[in-house]
This record gives sequence, C-alpha cells and structure tokens, in this order.
Amino acid sequence: MNKIIRIGGVPEHFNLPWQLAMEMGLFEKEGIDLQWEFYPAGTGAMVKALKEGNLDMAVLLTEGAISAIINGLEAKLVQQYVSSPLIWGIHSGPDSGINNIGGCENRKYAISRFGSGSHLMAMIDAEVRGKKINQEDFVLIENMAGALKSLTENASQAFFWEKYTTKPLVDSGQLRRIGDFVTPWSCFQIAASNKALAEQNNAVIKICEIIGFTASQFMKAPNAIDILIEKFGMNEEDAHNWFYSTEWQTDNQISSKMIENVMFSLKKIGAIGEPIAPNFLVAKQVLLT
Repeated sequence: MNKIIRIGGVPEHFNLPWQLAMEMGLFEKEGIDLQWEFYPAGTGAMVKALKEGNLDMAVLLTEGAISAIINGLEAKLVQQYVSSPLIWGIHSGPDSGINNIGGCENRKYAISRFGSGSHLMAMIDAEVRGKKINQEDFVLIENMAGALKSLTENASQAFFWEKYTTKPLVDSGQLRRIGDFVTPWSCFQIAASNKALAEQNNAVIKICEIIGFTASQFMKAPNAIDILIEKFGMNEEDAHNWFYSTEWQTDNQISSKMIENVMFSLKKIGAIGEPIAPNFLVAKQVLLT
C-alpha cells in the first residue's frame, strides 16, 4: 500500500515543480500517494491545517513557518524550497487615492489571517520604515477574492501579496501597485509535522529528494518559459522576469544565518519572543550551514 502524504501549497508559479512531479508519476514510483491541496489563503491557513492534523507537510513562507514553529506548531523545516527572495507587491484599491506606501499611515491593511505572510511582511516593512501598524488596523480578508472586495470598497487601503500573482489584477485596473518589498531572505520552506516525521520520515526524505530533482530539471528546461505561459497564462515578458528571478533549492542545506536573520526581524515586530537555536527548527536530515 502506498504511503499517503497530504501536502499543501499556494496556487502560484513557485509550486509548478510539484505539479510536474505529480504529472510524471515520480511520487507514485516511490510508493508515495502524494495528495496535494492548494491553499489560496496562504501560509496562515496551512499552519492551521498542520495544527489540526489535516496536512502532513506544507510549502510555507519562511517567516510564517519559523514564527509558527517557535509559537508552538509541532513541525520542523525539512527543506528550503525556494532560495531566492519573494518580491511582494504592495497594492491599493482603484479609488483609495494612495500612491505610495507612505500614504498608508493610519490606514487599514488587508491580511489573509494573523501569522500569514501578508500580515508579517506588512509589519516588517513598517518596522524598516520606522513605523508601526496597530492591531486594529488589520482587516481579515482570508484570500485574494476577499482582498479584492475589501480594497475595491476601500474598507482597506493596503495589501501585500506576491507581485506576479496579482499582476493580472493590476494590469486590468482592479488593483493598483503602489510599491514593492523584497523579502531579505529565501522565501519558501517545506515543513513537515512532527507526527509525519515520526511515522513516515523516509517518505518525507524521498519527497524532498524528488522535488529537488524536479526543480533542478525545470530550472534547466529549454521550454520552462513556455510551460509557465501555458499553465499560468503569463505573458512572455512576465514569465521571463519571474523565472530568472526565482531559484529553487535542490539539496538539504539551510543557512543558520538566514534563520537567525528571520528570527531577529520577527522579534522586532513582536511576532515571536526570544529566538531559539536554529537546530531546534529543522528536522535531523537537514544540514545547517
């Protein structure tokens, strides 16, 4: 009987290697029944699913994964997935009258949920600018549809989300991009629940090996841009720009310094208490460098 592993990820370009690996049957060949589920609401929703036992693994934003584990999520990082930073688009509604992030002071920020990337990154951006966002200034919108409604109705005025995912909405005029923010660390990690690590660690290791191989092949594929255009409807320029700014990790190494940098920023915004040793955040098969 195949080992069942339930894994979640956002419906974005970054997770294309998972789709390609499943289409090629690479997990099945290793006796793994990988059950993938898209989570449009993002990292916060997947953290909740891991806590409730509805997922065994998830592809999480680095800052969301680390803050969740420190704050009690019974899981570990098992592989760095995307080593390049995330380019966040900062968005506002068509009628907000706001043209840059400086105009968002004392305004409302749309977030998918507390602990999500849209929440943490808004706070980190504000801290970098010497500002502070109050708890009451966050508006829960759950997903992109909720964000679009909130921003269009001017119930909120700022929203952080991955730049290329929202670009069609910007191009159509439904949203306006008023700035960018580049994450100062690698953007995605693969996390596995402690239960999955205890009961199916060999399958977890094999899954990481397969996705590392698939990502490596995709980065070298001569038709990679064509695949992006076909599967995500991207125009050629956007596909090129996104592809050549994205690098997937293909081994089991994670930088201790990177983890420490994330914890330093999370502590400054009050998302975590005291930082912990990086080795307490990673599974035993991870090589800290």
